[in-house]
Amino acid sequence: MKYGMTAELAELRAEVRAFVREHAPAVTPKAGVRSAEDAEELAVLKEWTRALFAAGHLGGDWPVEFGGNGPGHRFEHDVIVAEEIARHRAPAPVQGAANLVAHALIDYGTDTQRGAYLEGIRSGELIFCQLFSEPGAGSDLASLRTRAVPLDSGGYRITGQKVWTTNGQWADYGYLLARTDPDAPKHKGISAFLIDMRLPGVDVRPLREMTGTADFNEVFLDDVVIGADALIGEPNKGWAIANSSLSHERAGVANNAIRLQRNMSDVVDLARRIRRHGRPAIEDVAVQERIGELSAQVEALSALVYASLTRVSRGRSRVADAPMTKLMFSELGVAIASFALELSGEAGVFVGGDPEAVDNGRWQDEFLYARAYTIAGGSSEIMRNIIAERGLGLPR
Repeated sequence: MKYGMTAELAELRAEVRAFVREHAPAVTPKAGVRSAEDAEELAVLKEWTRALFAAGHLGGDWPVEFGGNGPGHRFEHDVIVAEEIARHRAPAPVQGAANLVAHALIDYGTDTQRGAYLEGIRSGELIFCQLFSEPGAGSDLASLRTRAVPLDSGGYRITGQKVWTTNGQWADYGYLLARTDPDAPKHKGISAFLIDMRLPGVDVRPLREMTGTADFNEVFLDDVVIGADALIGEPNKGWAIANSSLSHERAGVANNAIRLQRNMSDVVDLARRIRRHGRPAIEDVAVQERIGELSAQVEALSALVYASLTRVSRGRSRVADAPMTKLMFSELGVAIASFALELSGEAGVFVGGDPEAVDNGRWQDEFLYARAYTIAGGSSEIMRNIIAERGLGLPR
């Protein structure tokens, strides 16, 4: 049964929907996972994040002593919040890697670390970035080469390079994976750290993308010295810590199907407004067939997402579930955005702000960013291999 179909969950969904409508900031929506464009927008997103936490719509699964909703919190609440934010086309909370960090600290951190960071996350004041991926270690993250060399003082000296770091230019702290035992098997010699992004030797360089914005960054770590209190959990246990914290991101997949449903609704509206040969494009049989085909695929994705989430909530998740939903979402996103650009014709290539741009350049932005989803979080090729080898038992 779909989330939100019981009376209790329907009431919760109505509450969340009303909250999002009332409190979501008036920030121009953009495709994908994006960073604030300036300090003013960042301040607005911080306040939005604080409001979501204060209302119990974020961090509800945290222990009560840290501000969570307690044992009565349900996984479906997180799913509904993610869906309603996507449905309203409201901006995502400016957490960066804050949710990952929070669960890493709750499960593995010290009392001092929890006291220093958790309240700042809930208030929206502290921004974290995720320092995991490297130029040679993306989908195969365990191949990372950034080194954390122990010092006699008890701290560490960090040297290496990270890339694809969302919110790196705004972050106060980074959630870092670095190799502490170069002789151990690659998954076992990694440790997890918190690193102050203002320390000497940390060089953040925004990457300007083809969307025209800089949402990702590359981060150079040149002999950055951190204290022993920056280590999360035990040395060489970083791989387990990272995977544990990533497991708390499951609800985020729920907004993917909603996002594409919303996009398809907008594409239908576009087809009604765009004229071909003197009449609305939607009257063209070929356009109708394409809309029907894409709409059916979006509904199939929605069914797959809900089936996967149901298994997760019951502790019965399957290894290929997440790769299947990720692959279908990213490839279908490209197809929908491509179709919208085709409908838009020549005017579809104009960017936002141009008077001739269709829907203020939205579909060009959707099209350009959709390609990123076929790489981010594991490329489509990697997803297909996981599905084939681990889901279907096919040979490598």
